[in-house]
Parts: sequence; C-alpha cells; structure tokens
Amino acid sequence: MRRLRNRLAGVLLSVLALSLAATGCGGSSEAAPDKGPATVGESVANRVEPLAKTPEPELPVTVRSADGEQVTVGAAERVVPLSGGLSEIVFTLGLGDRVVARDVTATFEQAAKLPVVTRGHDVSAESVLSLRPDLVIAETTTGPEEAVDQIRAAGVPVLVVASAGGLDDVGPRIRAVAGALGVPAAGEELTRRSEQRIEAARKEVPHGEKPRVAFLYLRGSASVYLIGGKDSGAGSLIEAAGAVDAGAASGLDKDFTAITSEALVKAAPDAILVMSKGLESVGGVDGLVKIPGVAQTPAGMDRRIVSVEDGVLLNYGPRTDQVLKSVVAQLYGGSGGDGQGGETGGSGEDGAK
Repeated sequence: MRRLRNRLAGVLLSVLALSLAATGCGGSSEAAPDKGPATVGESVANRVEPLAKTPEPELPVTVRSADGEQVTVGAAERVVPLSGGLSEIVFTLGLGDRVVARDVTATFEQAAKLPVVTRGHDVSAESVLSLRPDLVIAETTTGPEEAVDQIRAAGVPVLVVASAGGLDDVGPRIRAVAGALGVPAAGEELTRRSEQRIEAARKEVPHGEKPRVAFLYLRGSASVYLIGGKDSGAGSLIEAAGAVDAGAASGLDKDFTAITSEALVKAAPDAILVMSKGLESVGGVDGLVKIPGVAQTPAGMDRRIVSVEDGVLLNYGPRTDQVLKSVVAQLYGGSGGDGQGGETGGSGEDGAK
C-alpha cells in the first residue's frame, strides 16, 4: 500500500485533468444489468499474529539503510514506523509494545489507538520528534525528504527500507526491519513462516484458464480513476492468484493511466481488483459500473469485483497470505454478498472519500 501511494503521489496531479475528461467522454455510462452480487471471499484478519516467542533485541547494531547510509541503533524502546506495512512487521515480530506512533494506513487492531504522525507519507518531523523516538523506520518513498533529514539531524537513527513491489519483497523487508531492531533470528523465523504460508495459499489456486484482472485505483471525491499498468505493484499478487494482469497485458507500461473506455476495452478484464475504500468512494459496485467503459467489460457485465481493504492489499508482508487467499476466494467463487466481501477489517483510513 505504501509503495502504491507514493507512486501515485507523483502521477496524480498530471493525470487529474485527464481523468476528469475521461470520465466525461467515451462509452456509455449506463450500468450493466444486475446479474447478481459480486463474489464474497475470505476476509483478512484485522489483527496481526505475533511470533509465539517475543524476542529480546540485542543492541547496539549497525545496519545498512536502503538509501546507502550506515545506521547505528543503540536502543529500540520507542519505535516509529512511518508506514502501515512497516508497523505490521514490527508488531508481528512481537515488538509492538515498543511502537509509539503509526501511519494512517496501520489499521490493524493492535495499532489502532496509537497517534497518527503520517498521512499518505506526509511526514511531520515535529510530530515524530515530539514522541522522543530512539528509532524511526521509513521507506524509500517516505517523504517529504526534508522531514526525514530533519529527524536525522536531531540525532535519531532512521532506517530506510526498500518499498514493496511484489511477493519477492516480503522476506527482504522483514529481515531489514528485524536486523535494525536487533532480532535477526526472529526475522528469519517470520520470513520462513510468511513465505511458507504464501506458498500454501498459492497451492490452493485453481488450475485452468487464467482470468484477466485489472487493478483500478479509485478516489471518487477527487474524480481520480486510474488503471494499473506494468509497475502498479498489483501484478505480483494478481499473478500469484493464477490470473493475468489485464492492464500490463494490454500494453500499459506506466504505473497508472487515467481510465478511458478505450483502455478498459483493450484490457478486457474478467474481474476488477480494487481497494475497498476506493470502491466505497465511487458508490460501491453500482457506482463502479457507471464509470465510462467499466460496464462494457466482461468484469462490469458480470459485476465481478474483488475488494480488499486499502491498508493491507499491497503491503507484501506477514499478512500477504491472507490477502492472496481473499483474492483467490473472491476471484474464483463465493457465497454472494454486496461486492465488498473481500474487505479486510480496519478502517482503511487513507482519505479515499
């Protein structure tokens, strides 16, 4: 999620005008006939599952940050992770009691009562420093850069972790965080557990024809409607679910492109993957199929929508196996519902509305 939001931050201004125009032209805006509700799948737990044994950090340690800096961590009693995915890793390692603040995307139950110091990677250095952290964990896309520099200038160790882009990033991110916290053995244990569970989830994917799935990023209040392309971050998850990334397969090389009827017709998705708050922001499935071009796709005609809560969909972390299970369950079958069945627990606070 965090990598997605940062990629989007660089393109939203440039596509906003285009997306506004695109929603006003091209194709019919009439909704497809109601063929029944979208499928409902297994949801993702709104709690993280810490390791059985709480590790004891062995500090100080010196580790290499993803931005090339050597970072020496002398204590980890007051930790501030600057993204929801990083918070998830710290809590799942069993060190959540050391976390003193959260990003707005850290929506799982154990972190819900922590003060918010980051919104959409809009970091407030003053807010962070007021909490007297002894370790701040950021991502390569965390910003603004001046805020991160200000935190470092105040003498606080800042570990930068490479942002997640796919399933292959689960292990490296866990190990990076665990290393900085002085619990490398716990990091290896959590990596093994996470990767084994992801592999087990992949084995449950039905064999046969691969459905085409388009990832749509929706923010109705801002009239922002984007289709994911080659580097949207969703491709790895879609492929793990035994499907084809329709946007990338149709030739969309950019991360995100404003939705047009032509782009959707060319992508021809059999199903549409969305974040649950994004879906809510356009009025649910009924509103989604009114976006020009959606109703003309196989996914729109069948109302085949896969929805997962914003704060966990593209985390590529300890709960990714649950995300994959939810996507597979919704994509290949379910018991019916309102098109929001894949929504994970949590508020998904990210300004979707």
